[in-house]
Amino acid sequence: MPGIGAGEQGFPAEEIDTSRPHPARMYDYYLDGWDNYEVDRVAAERVIAAHPQVRLSARANRAFMRRAVHEAVRGGIRQIIDIGTGIPTSPNTHEVARETDPGVRVAYIDNDPIVATHAGAKLTDAGGAGFALADVRRPETILNDPVVRGLIDFDEPVALLLVAVLHFVKDEEDPAGIVATLGDALPSGSMLVLSHATEEPYEGYAAGRTDTVARDGVLDVYKNATAALNLRGRAAIEPLFGDFRLLEPGLVRVPLWRPDGPVPGPEELSNTIFYGGVGRKG
Repeated sequence: MPGIGAGEQGFPAEEIDTSRPHPARMYDYYLDGWDNYEVDRVAAERVIAAHPQVRLSARANRAFMRRAVHEAVRGGIRQIIDIGTGIPTSPNTHEVARETDPGVRVAYIDNDPIVATHAGAKLTDAGGAGFALADVRRPETILNDPVVRGLIDFDEPVALLLVAVLHFVKDEEDPAGIVATLGDALPSGSMLVLSHATEEPYEGYAAGRTDTVARDGVLDVYKNATAALNLRGRAAIEPLFGDFRLLEPGLVRVPLWRPDGPVPGPEELSNTIFYGGVGRKG
């Protein structure tokens, strides 16, 4: 199956907003990528100044995604919807999945046109993958997108990736409802891979204390980005899984989800601001 969806998009450069930082491009900068603009780099450096461990968190979150995708494919899933994929950074989801099974199909979704400009060369060139420009806040448009429909068989289990996405959805935009709408379209046996930023300290380190100066500094930067950051605690993140039953070890700091190497100490875990978990439907 050829790669579909990205090459046909043809987004002109003027559709790419370079006047405000975009979270996907800032994340690319945290991962030492080059597909970002000066406005993104300035904003990202302000975040790093407020919370120097943000790059640690980004890398740990990326590693969690890789482990979770491997788990899904080992569990028999052969199709993935990756929402909020961001700037392509190898190994990308299809590359990770195909380490286990070369036939895995992946539909990539993002709301930044610059991601589309890179998708053809880096995401969809290998075949069995496509890209759609869409926003997680409108889940119906994702489910009905022709690229998604051309790749994904909704009668077979799907791995739905919402990795570092929902903290850019405000409470009034109903993140739980978004997940429910997406999840309702998926059959039993499907899996949800979700990670989310938090301001909570790790329970084994400085319990009850939060660095409010660092938190406020980070939040202030994202207020001027194309999407504000909405930090949530574990008690607010876990219900987002809805009908997806959490697999062991549950919702944990991302380095603790089925680690394949040494586990960080409490201080590093507290500085790794992402919770992550994987749930299975049915």
